[in-house]
Amino acid sequence: MRYALLLAPSANHVYAAQAPALARAELAVFAGALATPLDEVAETTVAGVDYLVFEAPGRLPARDVALLSNLSAAYALFEVTDDDLLRPVELTPLARYDTDLITIPKYAGKTNEQFTRLLLNVTLLASDSAGRFLDGGVVVGDPLCGRGTTLNQALMYGHDGLGIEIDGKDVEIYLSFLKTYLKRKRLKHTTDFHPVRRDKRTVARRMEVVVAASKDDHRSGVTQKLVVLHADTLDAQAVLRPACVDVIVTDLPYGVAHGSHGGERGVSRRPAQLLAAALPEWERLLRPGGAMGLSFNTRVSPRDEVAELVEESGLTVADDVTGFLHRVDQTVERDVLVARKPA
Repeated sequence: MRYALLLAPSANHVYAAQAPALARAELAVFAGALATPLDEVAETTVAGVDYLVFEAPGRLPARDVALLSNLSAAYALFEVTDDDLLRPVELTPLARYDTDLITIPKYAGKTNEQFTRLLLNVTLLASDSAGRFLDGGVVVGDPLCGRGTTLNQALMYGHDGLGIEIDGKDVEIYLSFLKTYLKRKRLKHTTDFHPVRRDKRTVARRMEVVVAASKDDHRSGVTQKLVVLHADTLDAQAVLRPACVDVIVTDLPYGVAHGSHGGERGVSRRPAQLLAAALPEWERLLRPGGAMGLSFNTRVSPRDEVAELVEESGLTVADDVTGFLHRVDQTVERDVLVARKPA
């Protein structure tokens, strides 16, 4: 059976030009979780439109289709008939909330939403939680969460989110957006915002949202939890218990417009310096069998340098998660590195 995957359009024309190659690399990671082996994967253009084509020994089972529905660039899937006609296959992407949860927030420095989804996908599939991809209940951590793009994508998938952000303004804007969104959508939820104290001093502020995606979920007691801590990510150990997340997914500062300096320790938020200081904290947050997915600007921190730091923290780089290097703009070439924590 031959299949053709129609790629979703992207608002970012630079990213769109690289989408076929990125989709192929992402599909290679998904293939490891499928019951059906894929073969003859290739990029092609039909009538000026980009497709990703592949072959399978037979018709894809429902769970495989359900998984592939969540490819970050998936727009439509077709079976290719013997006479080269396209027969639509219904996609069922995970979407517990309306997509405007992801698309409404607009701000400088926001990571491309399609790429955020890709990074979460490949990290989750590299972890021991891969079997729960479609079932919810995974705890997704982002220790540099900004205004919550990764956390919102985790909610869309039915997972829980835990973020740390040092910028109090970003935390307040994210909380305000989320409260407004949930009220406008009339979703049952509770919110809490309180200080975290250690040794009689405030070390963080904690935002917690518990939400049910539907009335049926609320009646059944099925909820999701989102926690954001206004704190320095280098103090993660002081504000969070160890082994509290299944995966860590974060977009490192690019060292261009997104770099900053400050704090008592004077640690730069350029990737290498920040990573060296933060990795011991982040590694403690991961449960055994968990995975960490990082994206970074290779013009500031070469992949080998990032990989060495990750390995020194006790994680093992997933050499089978490759092929994601792409240009963002004239000063940023972004790559992805995924590493696993021993079970």
